[in-house]
Amino acid sequence: MSEADEARLAAARKLFAGPCEFVWGTGDVGNLPPMALPEVAFVGRSNAGKSSLINALTNRKALARVSHTPGRTREINFFNLGDRLMLVDLPGYGYAKASKAVAAQWQALIFAYLRGRANLRRISLLIDARRGVGDLDEQVMRLLDEAAVSYGLVLTKIDKLTAEETAAAIAAADSRARAHTAAFPEICATSALRGAGLDSLKLQLAALAER
Repeated sequence: MSEADEARLAAARKLFAGPCEFVWGTGDVGNLPPMALPEVAFVGRSNAGKSSLINALTNRKALARVSHTPGRTREINFFNLGDRLMLVDLPGYGYAKASKAVAAQWQALIFAYLRGRANLRRISLLIDARRGVGDLDEQVMRLLDEAAVSYGLVLTKIDKLTAEETAAAIAAADSRARAHTAAFPEICATSALRGAGLDSLKLQLAALAER
């Protein structure tokens, strides 16, 4: 790693190790906070590990609420990272046990935010590495393509896979991402439990705080 790369990594680690506070939560897209900072949103299927990843990135145990019951998060939650970046935890989509009316309400909330937030710099689209990119994920990817919102695929829970399975999951996700115009050309493979891949994601996201 070059000195410049080491400096960027050190700065990214410092940012994510710094102050990070919950500042806003809402289930109403008409009640969002002012667009004062660049925003990075985390979205994915229910139980993909969004809250766990946010906690791991910021080295906290309970910044974002982690539930073992899929579909529990029903609000958009905003976390101010060092007054430089807003981390946004979106409700999970695709929870099969939710009623159709509730599921439609969640989806409308998520998509309204994704389409209408001018300071949204990147979506981290979380994919459970054991399941791969599914039909619902593809629908979200097409929506983001149409809205010209940059997003990167983030594989989660790679601690549940062997090295060979992880490599295959990365290759499969990369193949799917290449078919989409707004997809960021780098797959992050992570484990919130083991800390794997977090530095790569921190580097990606910290760069957005500088724009």
